[in-house]
Amino acid sequence: MSRLVVFDCDGTLVDGQAAICETMEQAFATAGLVAPDRHHVRRMVGLSLPYALRELAPTASDEERHTVVEAYKTGFRELRLSGALREPLFEGIGALIDQLDGAGHLLAVATGKSDRGLIACLDTHGIRERFVSLQTADRHPSKPHPAMLEAALVEAGVAPAEAVMIGDTSFDMEMAVAAGVRAIGVSWGYHEPQELFDAGASAVAETARQLGDLIRGPA
Repeated sequence: MSRLVVFDCDGTLVDGQAAICETMEQAFATAGLVAPDRHHVRRMVGLSLPYALRELAPTASDEERHTVVEAYKTGFRELRLSGALREPLFEGIGALIDQLDGAGHLLAVATGKSDRGLIACLDTHGIRERFVSLQTADRHPSKPHPAMLEAALVEAGVAPAEAVMIGDTSFDMEMAVAAGVRAIGVSWGYHEPQELFDAGASAVAETARQLGDLIRGPA
């Protein structure tokens, strides 16, 4: 049994796709830039904002990308404060967290969100206290660098072999591999299952129930 279960947030725990795409489009407009196709935006979910912008706007200047980053942060914060932000838990995730917590697993999050964004998201669903470690882009290099996952292991007091990383992108799987942690993908996020396998996933869950079975399987 894996003692520590580390979840990605966007695309794994919650579905914030519409809010992410709409806010990114507004941020590009603020900088006077043409917004990338939503497909490309979704492909970059999970990366830290500055890192993602280098991929989404490779020909933009550093100043223009900085403007987009700050406009995105401001736009997302205003959306949250207005009460219009919708980041629902994926089907079955709430029950899965209850089951894992009740069975004695330690839970953590490693995400490209900011501290403020992650805490607000988890508080909306009343689940922040379930997690023993919250690692975000505010304090670590972007995925797939293993820093945030390594920090979660230290905070939980768990060895890599006793942990599992759950995510929906190849960035999550590559981060897990780099940290020596078992990786399990989920099919309901932003990257295709074959990409997850190619990046190091030991399995890809189709439902939250199946994910629970995989987590409770052999370490």
